[in-house]
Amino acid sequence: MRLRVNPIACTGHGLCAELLPELIKLDPWGYPLLADTPVPRELADHAKRAAAACPTLALLTDESLVAGGRGGRHAARA
Repeated sequence: MRLRVNPIACTGHGLCAELLPELIKLDPWGYPLLADTPVPRELADHAKRAAAACPTLALLTDESLVAGGRGGRHAARA
């Protein structure tokens, strides 16, 4: 599984970095910088929770993209 962010939907709340600091850091303006690695198996549940908790639904997992979850096919380009 990989994480992606929809940069158009993201408004820089920073909740994702609080919930998943192992993989998400914030830039100086509060927008997420994602690790360019697959989500380790032991963090998969945390990654799903972080995506579900995003106030603007901008944090996505590959699973939500494939399953037709929020963001649809256009979010895969983000």
